[in-house]
Amino acid sequence: MATLTPVGVGHLHRLGHLHRLGVAAAVVDGRHVAGDVSVDVRSGVVDAVGLSPPGRGTAIPGLVDLQVNGGGSCDLRTAGVEEVRELAVDLAAAGATAFQPTIHSAPVEVYRSALSRFDGARSSGHGGARILGAHLEGPCLAPEWAGAHDPAHLLPVDPALLDDLLSAGRVAMVTIAPELDGALDVISDLCRRGVVVAIGHTDADADTVRAALDRGATYLTHCWNAHRRFTPRDPGPAGVALSDPRLTVGLIADGQHVAVETVLLTLGAAAGRVALTTDSVVWTDDPGVADAPLRGGRCSPVELLRRLRSSGLGWDVVVDACCTVPARVAGLGPHTLEPGTTADLVVLDDALAVVRTLVGGVEVAAPGAPAPD
Repeated sequence: MATLTPVGVGHLHRLGHLHRLGVAAAVVDGRHVAGDVSVDVRSGVVDAVGLSPPGRGTAIPGLVDLQVNGGGSCDLRTAGVEEVRELAVDLAAAGATAFQPTIHSAPVEVYRSALSRFDGARSSGHGGARILGAHLEGPCLAPEWAGAHDPAHLLPVDPALLDDLLSAGRVAMVTIAPELDGALDVISDLCRRGVVVAIGHTDADADTVRAALDRGATYLTHCWNAHRRFTPRDPGPAGVALSDPRLTVGLIADGQHVAVETVLLTLGAAAGRVALTTDSVVWTDDPGVADAPLRGGRCSPVELLRRLRSSGLGWDVVVDACCTVPARVAGLGPHTLEPGTTADLVVLDDALAVVRTLVGGVEVAAPGAPAPD
């Protein structure tokens, strides 16, 4: 490879199909590797890491969010195709290279319509973060753990209904309460069809959670929130999540849903199995109302990353939870900066602000990049 003149962060230096990011270091498989990174934009893969001379800032794999209900004024249950595209661009500017549009409980016709619009946005060459298959958070959830969901929209388990929803658009994940009548059989069927089954909004005890895992469930939706509470003799979903390696643990580490001590406990007990998510929504409640129920998150993907770093966690743990583990759940393949892997990555400055985001080697957002000289 030809030697290229280094540039500061905020400039892509080009020579043919190889582009240098101008970073000082990269996080590669949890290791902090000093030196610049080059990307082959022709094939959309990482070309090399550890290049000299270095620039400024750090490159990491792109952030992946498995639960995005909306953001700003965009409610994904009702958003049009263009609004979904715009949200994908906004998320890329916040460091995400992929996200699962999530539909929380709503009338069945809303599910159908939203799934069709997601498919339209996904197929349109929208730019921004990759729009993954949808996450259906409901409608088969436990009314006693409805949380912010409208109990009027929660339904009994009905295989025909789930067939109908899966035929309405691309579905990647379904959150279900496994203690509901018929849920375990539906979990088996969904897993056979390649859908990731998540346990959530549930009153399941530990035995029922393990029965769901035996049927193929692999994910817990927002651990510690909206499910049966952990007690010493009744550990419930959280107890299984922390102790059973079959389960990946979703966690909203935004400083509101769980305390920092709980975040650290979860990351320590379930090391390599925690996937941070924003659970972002459109916020209409007054944030100053102290007793207002939790209705999803307000943090952006990169803000979650900054929270983990400010807690003293190393790059290996942070990248694992924000990038690698959720990418694995989403079936994105190797999500690393090893040469030859897909160049879905984000460049951060020293203050951990997003400078630019690349998807498949193509720059899709550059909120912190200075204008070219």
